[in-house]
Amino acid sequence: MRVPLSWLGEYVDLEAGTTPEDVHAALVSVGLEEEEIHRFEVTGPVVVGEVLEFVDEPQSNGKVIRWCQVRVAPEGTALAADGGPAVHGIVCGAHNFFVGDKVVVTLPGAVLPGPFPIAARKTYGHVSDGMIASARELGLGDEHDGILRLVELGLDAPVGADALSLLGLDDAAVEVNVTPDRGYAFSIRGIAREYSHATGVDFRDPALSVPPVTAASEFPVTIDDAAPIRGRVGASVFVTRVVRGVDPSTPTPAWMIARLKLAGMRSVSLVVDVTNYVMLELGQPIGGYDFDKLAGGMLVRRAQPGEKLETLDGVTRTLSPEDLLIADDSGPIALAGVMGGASTEVGNTTRNVLIESANFDPVSIARSARRHKLPSEASKRFERGVDPEVAIVAAARVVQLLVELAGGVADDLGSLHDATPDAVAIDLPKGFISGLIGLEYTAEEVRTSLAEIGASLAETATGLAVTPPSWRPDLTDKWTLAEEVARIVGYDRIPSVLPIAPPGRGLTRAQVLRRAVATTLAAAGHTEVLAYPFVSEKQNDLFGSMVAGGVPQIKIANPLDGEVPFLRTSILPGLLQIAHRNRSRGLVNLSIFEQGLVFRPEPGVTYGAATLPAGAVRPSAALEDELNAGIPPQPHFIGVVLTGNVVTHQPGQTPIAASWEDALAAVQQVALATGARIGVRQGSHQAMHPGRTAELFVSVEGEDVVVGYAGELLPAVARAAELPSVVGVAELDLSLIIELSDPQIVASPIGTKPAATQDLSLVVDASVPAGDVLTAVQDGAGALLEHIELVDDYRGAGVPSGLKSLTFALRFRAPDRTLTAAEASAAKLDGVSVAAARFNASLRE
Repeated sequence: MRVPLSWLGEYVDLEAGTTPEDVHAALVSVGLEEEEIHRFEVTGPVVVGEVLEFVDEPQSNGKVIRWCQVRVAPEGTALAADGGPAVHGIVCGAHNFFVGDKVVVTLPGAVLPGPFPIAARKTYGHVSDGMIASARELGLGDEHDGILRLVELGLDAPVGADALSLLGLDDAAVEVNVTPDRGYAFSIRGIAREYSHATGVDFRDPALSVPPVTAASEFPVTIDDAAPIRGRVGASVFVTRVVRGVDPSTPTPAWMIARLKLAGMRSVSLVVDVTNYVMLELGQPIGGYDFDKLAGGMLVRRAQPGEKLETLDGVTRTLSPEDLLIADDSGPIALAGVMGGASTEVGNTTRNVLIESANFDPVSIARSARRHKLPSEASKRFERGVDPEVAIVAAARVVQLLVELAGGVADDLGSLHDATPDAVAIDLPKGFISGLIGLEYTAEEVRTSLAEIGASLAETATGLAVTPPSWRPDLTDKWTLAEEVARIVGYDRIPSVLPIAPPGRGLTRAQVLRRAVATTLAAAGHTEVLAYPFVSEKQNDLFGSMVAGGVPQIKIANPLDGEVPFLRTSILPGLLQIAHRNRSRGLVNLSIFEQGLVFRPEPGVTYGAATLPAGAVRPSAALEDELNAGIPPQPHFIGVVLTGNVVTHQPGQTPIAASWEDALAAVQQVALATGARIGVRQGSHQAMHPGRTAELFVSVEGEDVVVGYAGELLPAVARAAELPSVVGVAELDLSLIIELSDPQIVASPIGTKPAATQDLSLVVDASVPAGDVLTAVQDGAGALLEHIELVDDYRGAGVPSGLKSLTFALRFRAPDRTLTAAEASAAKLDGVSVAAARFNASLRE
């Protein structure tokens, strides 16, 4: 919402010297977010001039220019505002002015929007000492048919007067962001009230200064909404008034044009400008109709299937049965609360105007505006809630302005339909606000704050009965009232103190481990990202079996993007999209991970069959169980994607590309954080490279439970994702890993006794995975083995064909004594025995 300061100053007192920044600061203190400051891009000297004489001079190109003599300083004054002569010679290409006209003259030194600096310059054989300006050149509008004549705007001022202040071009506007729950702030009236709350200055309600206009004879209006959508009546208030004999040629006053421009709206015609002006002033959208084009009375109804309406933007729209319409005997004439129809548009021949001011259902208007992709200033206000009591006032205000500015006559024809429900009081218990906010508010502060926002108060045995004002539909319960008291008293009163957690509560074990996993991966150099959980069916088919085989898919009923209408069954599709987006922006070395929910419905189970009860009725316990059963399993998964180089090129160091080894290293980080023993063996998956795919498992009571896969992405899949051919990936079922991990994660103590290190080379069949041999040695060596790692995999001379030599580095340590070489050797040989029993391994000679 843009608020011109001159307009704001009509309803609150702005101290001398108040800047737009001051107004922003005040509004921020009551919860309105500041946006921008808007000004006219015109600087002086810009003055009122009088055309003394001119000569028409035809040019060789067929154009006729006027060489004008223009007085820019009062008679008897030797110098003008720019220090130049009182009479300037100016070349002008327009011909819509006469000798004696007062015009707007931009003198040398002025700057017009563009920026376009004005200077004396030679043109058409003359030195033009300034410029006679048009409305478009001044930034007041789009009209460029000729220069601006003050007589056409109903203005008069002495020669040499400052034209910027005369036209309102010295004004400025502050822009604030209006949240959806504060629709009343989409008006000068609402912003002025908020400024009053912030500063304590008196607020003069413009709705109280409008003289009432009553209708002596009835204009026929019917509200036909026998089957309201979602139980909400389409129109609770509907007011009509008629003004006859308006002069369509009357120009809009300059002050109104300037205010509309600063508020972000262009001037169209006086009648349209007046309706827009009142909408901005009071927050009530107004409909203006050419009364002579109406066929009979008005009917407010829902659209018929297939019914069409040509709106003011020239588009013929096919209507939905949910659309609320205003119709006459000829059919639809407006999409209620959104946009008027072309058939009754106010134009340059309109003499009689019917004014419509109504209060429409916010939900209906919001859905219609979105359905037809037709957001408007009217719909923006209606969908947030408009004060139902201001409709009558707004209609009277339009009548007042059309009579004053357009020469119209208020007719006694009109109508009033008012079915606004009675306001319901909210019970506010004593001490509730202090207990909720955590700050002691006195009873007087509570009463004063609520009265200040316009609420009616009544004492009760338990506290207060608070009836919200008509312009605050967002105040619906005691919690919203508490928010208002905190806002009006001041957010700065609330201490910045973190609450103390109650004893016996905190993060669950799963939450602690999930955070530990994210912290560990981040500490290892990976970057956490967040992807949308929406994918295509093809992506789910390709990656959905990364852990537990193919799974059914859940399709979204109303997807944001029709190309990705399914909930993800894998983390990887979103990670690959993020990797592609970053690479397209020059970030080629990536190591990213995401931890989040996937959606894995069980085969044969129907989800979402239960329905919520209508209205504000709490579901029964049985229905709650049914609703919970209608939610598919959503385990936490974690995925990792690596591409580019994990070690960049630098002096003395060649780059090292990311590969499956780095994906497995990330898996080991997950194992470290969770305390799980994640085994690795050769695996296969349709989305991963054959021979470079590891199946990840956790052994439980002798049974291996698959928890994920790691390795390299299939090159064809990588190319389809527009990524390099080598992409390291890993994905694990984190919920399952946490479930299977040791519930007691104990940090290993740092050994204080000397360690004994030995090497071990075993010869096994080439098909035996090295990881399995390592596990066998680890199991056999027992508790004295502190660390084991594979350091060599040799196949060649000295090793028989079909076999391989695996060399392990072993480190032994006892917690209470120094190990002897014999003890370490005995433990190593015990490991050899287990490897020999499982894989026929033998010591390499």
